Amino acid sequence: AVRQKVQIAAPLHYRNLIRRHRRFLTPAAAKTKALQGTEPEPLAGFAMRPPPSPPLLPLLLLLVLLPSPPAVAAAAGPTSLEALRAAAGRRGASPATQERAAAGVLRRLLPSHALSFRFQIDPKGGVCGDSSCFRISNVDGSSKGGAEILIQGNTAVELASGLHWYLKYWCGVHISWDKTGGAQLASVPSPGSLPRVKGTAVKVERPVPWNYYQNVVTSSYSFVWWDWRRWEKEIDWMALQGINLPLAFTGQEAVWQKVFKSFNVTDRDLDDFFGGPAFLAWARMGNLHAWGGPLSQNWLDQQLALQKKILSRMIELGMVPVLPSFSGNVPVAFKKLFPSASITRLGEWNTVDGNPRWCCTYILDPSDALFIDVGQAFIKQQMKEYGDITSIYNCDTFNENTPPTNEPAYISSLGSAIYQAMSRGNKDAVWLMQGWLFYSDAAFWKESQMKALLHSVPIGKMMVLDLFADVKPIWQTSSQFYGVPYIWCMLHNFGGNIEMYGVLDSISSGPIDARTSYNSTMVGVGMCMEGIEHNPVVYELMSEMAFRSQKVEVEDWLKSYSYRRYGQSNVEIQKAWAILYHTIYNCTDGIAV
Repeated sequence: AVRQKVQIAAPLHYRNLIRRHRRFLTPAAAKTKALQGTEPEPLAGFAMRPPPSPPLLPLLLLLVLLPSPPAVAAAAGPTSLEALRAAAGRRGASPATQERAAAGVLRRLLPSHALSFRFQIDPKGGVCGDSSCFRISNVDGSSKGGAEILIQGNTAVELASGLHWYLKYWCGVHISWDKTGGAQLASVPSPGSLPRVKGTAVKVERPVPWNYYQNVVTSSYSFVWWDWRRWEKEIDWMALQGINLPLAFTGQEAVWQKVFKSFNVTDRDLDDFFGGPAFLAWARMGNLHAWGGPLSQNWLDQQLALQKKILSRMIELGMVPVLPSFSGNVPVAFKKLFPSASITRLGEWNTVDGNPRWCCTYILDPSDALFIDVGQAFIKQQMKEYGDITSIYNCDTFNENTPPTNEPAYISSLGSAIYQAMSRGNKDAVWLMQGWLFYSDAAFWKESQMKALLHSVPIGKMMVLDLFADVKPIWQTSSQFYGVPYIWCMLHNFGGNIEMYGVLDSISSGPIDARTSYNSTMVGVGMCMEGIEHNPVVYELMSEMAFRSQKVEVEDWLKSYSYRRYGQSNVEIQKAWAILYHTIYNCTDGIAV
C-alpha cells in the first residue's frame, strides 16, 4: 500500500519566506569525478542481477512515494583554529575509549559483524600525518570469526566514517534515518567473507577539519520529544556521516534556571520566560516567551540528565559539541531587579495579535556591564554541569533582530562584549554564529557593518556558518567573510516541512569552489536544515562532501546510490533517478532570486 504523506504546516520563523516558489534549472556541465586518492571498485564483490525492467512512469511514482525496503539487521585553517583542534583532542576521550565507542556504533548497526572489524585510533604523525583521515585495509591472516578489515582514523568519528565508507562502497549498504528507509544491510556478506581491499589500503582525508550539524531550530522541529534511545541512534548516524561539530542545545533551560536564580529571578518569573517544549527554539532566540509553557521541574531535570548522556556519547566518539551561550535574552523581571541596566523591549515577532503575554521579549544590551556578568555565569555553570568538554559556543544575538544603529563603532562594541562574556567564562572560547542575518537583513548588513561585527573578535576566535550557501552563498559577496573562518552549509529545509527538493549540483560543487577559491577561509562543511528525516539522497551526498576534495559527477554517483538504496542494478531505476536529478533535485527557491 502506498502511504500518503500529509504535510503539516509549521510556523515559519524566518521573515519573507511565506511565499515559496520553485523553478527548474538546467543541470550544470559534467563535473570531475570526486573520490580523492585511490577509489575502491564500486560495490566490489557483488554480482549485478538484471531484473525485468518495469514501466518508467509507475516506477518514478513508486520512488517518490514509497520508503525503501525494511532493514534485515539491526583545510587547514588559521593557526588559532589548529590550536582549537589540538585543544579538542586534549579534552576528548582516550584512544581506547574512542575505539570502544566506534565498536559500539558497529555493534548497534550490524551486531552479526561485531568481530569482523578492528578499529584503531591513529596517533599523531601516523598514517594520517597531520590531516584528519580514515584508512581502510585488510587484516592479515584473518579467518572466520576474526577481524577481517582494519579501520584507522584520528577519532572515533573517522573510524565510524571509515566503516560507513567500506559498507557503502564494498558491500552496497545504504544507511539513512528510519523514517527515510533505515539501514539497508541485506547485501553485507556473512562474517569471514567480507570483500577485500585491493592494494595496501585506501586512505580518505578530510579536505577541511569541521563537519557541522543542526540548526538552532532543529531541536523544536525534530528533536523535542526524543528520549535517549532515539538520541543514541541519531548520534550513531552522525558519526557514520562524519559529523564532528554538532550543536548540543538540549537541557539548557535547567542551566539557565540556576543562573537566573543566582541573579534573584524567581521560578514564577521563569514560568513567564521559558517557552513550552515545542517552542523552545523561538523562546531561546527571544522571538516569544511563555508560549506553550510553563515547564515543569521534572521536565527541566529530565532534559538536563538527557543532555549529559548526549554530551558523554559525543565526547566518547571524538566529537566537539557546540554549546549555547548568552545572547542577551532576559526575563522581564530583570527590569525591576536591575533598573539602571540597559534593557530593551523588542517588537512583535509573528505572534498572536501583538499580545504582550507572549510577544515582545526583553534583551539586555551587550554594552551593559551586566551582560558580561550573565554571560560568563552561564558559561561557568555549563562547565560545572558538564565539565571542560568544549570551547565552541553558539550565539546569534542579531538573528532577525536589527541593531538599534548601523554605526560600525557601536556594532563592534556589541560583538566585543558578546565575546568577552564567553571568554571570561572559558578563556579558550570560540564564537560560532549563524550567518543567516547577512542574507535575511542584507539591507542593513553592508560591508562596513559586517566588518565591524566580524572583526570585533580576534581572527580565529569566531567561525561563521554560511547558512544558505547551497543557494545564496555569502562568502562570494563578502570577500570570504572578510578573512573570518567560515563553514559552507546546506540549509535545504524550512520549517520541518516534508517536500521532495534539493540542489545536488550545488552540493556537489559548492564546497569545492569555496575551498579552492582565492584566499579561502573555509574551514568546514555543514548541514543546517531546520527539520530532518526527509530527502535522504540530499543528506548522503552532503555528508560525503566532508571527505571529498574534488567535484562529484552527480549522475554517476546516483547510479551507485540507487544500487545501494534498492539493492540491485536496474537501468529503469537509473533513468528514473536521472529524471529526479534533472528536475526536483536540481532546483532553487524563489526567495534566492
